[in-house]
Amino acid sequence: MDRSLARRVALAGLALGLLMEIALDGPAPGLNIALVLGAILTAGFAFRQPGRHFDRLDLWLPVGALVLAAFVAVRGDDFLAALDTVGAAAFAGATLIALAGVPVMRRSVGVIVTLGLWLGGSTVTGIRRVAPSIAAPQADPGHRHWSWIAPIARGLVIAIPLATIFAVLFASADPIFRRGLDDLLGLRIDLGAFPGRVLFTLSAAWLTIGGLAAVVLGVPPSVTVAPDADGRGTAPGSDSPTEPARSLGAAVLWPPAQASVPGATIGLGSLEALVILVVVDLVVGAFVGLQLGYLFGGLDTLAAAGITYSDYARRGFFELVAAAVLAGVVVAVLDAVVRDRSRSFVAAGLALLGLTGAVLVSAAYRLSLYQAAYGWTELRFYIFTAIAYVAVALAMLAWLLVVRRTRWFAHGLAILGFVGLVALNLAAPAAFVAERNLERVLDPRLVPPGGRSGLDAAYLAQLPDDAVVPMARVLDRLPERDRSEVLAILEARRETLETDPSLGGPMAWNRTRDVARDALSRLP
Repeated sequence: MDRSLARRVALAGLALGLLMEIALDGPAPGLNIALVLGAILTAGFAFRQPGRHFDRLDLWLPVGALVLAAFVAVRGDDFLAALDTVGAAAFAGATLIALAGVPVMRRSVGVIVTLGLWLGGSTVTGIRRVAPSIAAPQADPGHRHWSWIAPIARGLVIAIPLATIFAVLFASADPIFRRGLDDLLGLRIDLGAFPGRVLFTLSAAWLTIGGLAAVVLGVPPSVTVAPDADGRGTAPGSDSPTEPARSLGAAVLWPPAQASVPGATIGLGSLEALVILVVVDLVVGAFVGLQLGYLFGGLDTLAAAGITYSDYARRGFFELVAAAVLAGVVVAVLDAVVRDRSRSFVAAGLALLGLTGAVLVSAAYRLSLYQAAYGWTELRFYIFTAIAYVAVALAMLAWLLVVRRTRWFAHGLAILGFVGLVALNLAAPAAFVAERNLERVLDPRLVPPGGRSGLDAAYLAQLPDDAVVPMARVLDRLPERDRSEVLAILEARRETLETDPSLGGPMAWNRTRDVARDALSRLP
């Protein structure tokens, strides 16, 4: 794919993504389905390559897609509209395959299913088939002195949206940061629906570019070849064996990249990557500076943002964890695609990871204040676990970045995930939460000033069977009113464990339930 065509595909995908955001993100299904599918089919026909024959038996596929899409705007049945939409999308996908030069209706059912799986994989990962041609450098001897401008511009094109996402997350998490942006930019930034709408647009554009890439670059022969028992393939309608067929998983999930530009490689130059990291470092660094002053340094939050310190501290940890995860993804992806890892690039990456560590400390501190005021819940327990997981993952990524082994990052995440799950099972979150909340009832001194004290019986009743033993253990030590509420919870749980047929029998044996039954059997 030449550079000009790749750019046109990318621009068309972005335009279609914006159309889908306007037409689908909010409005109920109706005429919008036909509008979006019609636009996608029009783009597919516009990018059909010369020499690719569109078989006459496939002419009804786009017609069928539009007819089914039109029915969504005619019928008033939600379930029927969902079926029509799925059918129209399937016909549209078959049309894109036909536009790529494969006569769909002349293929067997097995090959059609394979083609559908391949198109799905190409839609998700097909943008990598377009990116090399867009990013491929073009020599221009007459402008060598200004060759640094293009890498910086390309880096800013990627960095500015990333910096905007970080700014929006931080502005939603921190009113002082938002006020600073208001003063700096004259623009009021709030999380609202903006990140979701941007994410929807970019996701739709990503998928659309992948689908159009399938039309432009065609279907690999290995996908249209039916493998024989010996692993070799025979093309439909032919008796001659072909080269060994690729595995279906490889063909579907990771289509072969095709770039006709000589010397094109997937990746960014070191200058572009450095620009991205520096811009993001500036945004994250500005936020960390505010945290040092207002969250940890004790500056007057009431004067700065009109809220008390406690209210300022107990907010925004979800957004901060999301920002930390995004920062790790940015560093890992950039290190994977950069062509030349300069020392400046590594230093900027380590700086971003270090600043992100400070963001995680802020998130953990905010959540600890919230937990101290209102007690433990399973959700808060899992958020603390997620913060710890992300912190360890970022430390591991920093080490892998230094030793040039970031390709093992995914393996490390899998190992950390396994270790984390084992630790969670050993910790028994429900039992931990029940014990800590009952301790607050038994000893009100554990509740900080302004915090919520007393028994939350409704929440205890929702906890799983791991919480039964901690409740039964402290039953006699609770105040009279709280004891009666906990006793009612335990009696209801005992009845459930004794009468629910799905919990009996050897196939449903569970140690926690056995221990809980034993503890409940000794209730008064």
